[in-house]
Amino acid sequence: MGRSCIVTDLAGPELSVTCSEVIDVAMLCDHNGRMIPQPRPSQDQSTSAHDRVYRALRTKIMYGEMAPAEALTLRGIGKDYEVSMTPAREAVRRLVAEGALTLSSSGRVATPELSSERLEELAALRALIEVELASRALPRAHMALIDRLVTINSTVAEAVSKGDAVGYIRANLDFHRTLYLRAQAPAMLAMAETVWLQLGPTMRALYGRLRRTEPPHYHRLIIAALKAGDEPGLRLAVRSDVTQGLRLLAR
Repeated sequence: MGRSCIVTDLAGPELSVTCSEVIDVAMLCDHNGRMIPQPRPSQDQSTSAHDRVYRALRTKIMYGEMAPAEALTLRGIGKDYEVSMTPAREAVRRLVAEGALTLSSSGRVATPELSSERLEELAALRALIEVELASRALPRAHMALIDRLVTINSTVAEAVSKGDAVGYIRANLDFHRTLYLRAQAPAMLAMAETVWLQLGPTMRALYGRLRRTEPPHYHRLIIAALKAGDEPGLRLAVRSDVTQGLRLLAR
């Protein structure tokens, strides 16, 4: 017969059982015969792996770390993230559904290469969604937020001075996300992020074409409008900021 152990449950009284009876529930006894809870394995490790791969790929695509029409393979994804084909396939499926990746009839997976018409459509969506988010954020735009935006804009300037396209895109989106979070409109912000995701590789190409030497002029206008409580000025500055470069590419 196995050594007796005491199981202490916060929800009930102590229970005396043998150690051999409880090994299956991932518990072990200490030298005093008291059972020690052990970490339990995830019920679905595949789900955890696919979510990790999905988030990593999503970040790379959104911040322009991948070029337009760049091909991916499930085998390559599995090797890069040390996962099996199943979580790699599920991550790709989710990204295809969000428009971050394309899947051809032949099964080729790649980042999107956007047509002029598609760019115009996404620019129009940014103008609609982000202007509304900024407008909703204005009544909650306290000085701490404005100071934070000024700091982020300095990071944008630093990325521009270094010619760091990925750093620029990351800091630029951080500027917008920080402002829009004050709108307290999570569904609307999620829609905006989906548009950013679809535009990620194209934004990298846009950065190279614009050859920026300083932060976006409209960021300063956005900050000035927030300080002044100027809603019309804020809406105009945001609309100009999020559409100007994209419309240049769409020509």
